[in-house]
Amino acid sequence: MATVTQETIYPTSDGRPMAETDWHRDIMYALIKVLQVFYAADPRVYVSGNLLLYYVRGNKRRHVSPDVFIVKGVPKRQRPYYLLWEEGKSPNLVIEVTSSSTRSEDTKKKFLLYQDVLKVLEYFLFDPFEEYLRPSFQGYRLRKGKYVPIPPIGGKLSSSVLGLQLERDGLDLRLFDPKSHQWLPTPEERIAQTESELERLQRELETLRRQMKE
Repeated sequence: MATVTQETIYPTSDGRPMAETDWHRDIMYALIKVLQVFYAADPRVYVSGNLLLYYVRGNKRRHVSPDVFIVKGVPKRQRPYYLLWEEGKSPNLVIEVTSSSTRSEDTKKKFLLYQDVLKVLEYFLFDPFEEYLRPSFQGYRLRKGKYVPIPPIGGKLSSSVLGLQLERDGLDLRLFDPKSHQWLPTPEERIAQTESELERLQRELETLRRQMKE
């Protein structure tokens, strides 16, 4: 599928699979959904992932597809792709769920692209299977045009962009809110919380019905 513009055709897919494995896909999906909920009330924060980002106008080969990214200062809406020159904003943060097959691209090509061209403020790399990355979760922050490592604190990496902390939890990458001292719930946890709340309300309703009959 491709979308036609006046100047060129920008494909909406590069023909590559969404993720290396089911685990990689699930991690990406969970992070995107958690961040979308976190920024749900802000109409000027765009959260996406596995979306083609074109960064040279008129050149459909100059693109990158971050696993997870957020952009502050652009409208929250669905997009077929992200055209940098139209949006006027690079991602503020990128997370790559990396693997042995993507290690070179994630640690070299994308690293330099995010640092030197897109100037992404924070770049995180997560190796869920601990196949090659040492340590298996790393973060970098842009300072004076160069990425410097974000030092871990208590096993967590702090994000100044998000105001959150990121931490490995088994094969998952979790987001922790230092203000509320709570993990941001995953999609599965939100469903469980909703079901639990519905059950509680149902019990209260049954209690009220019994009391009315007495």
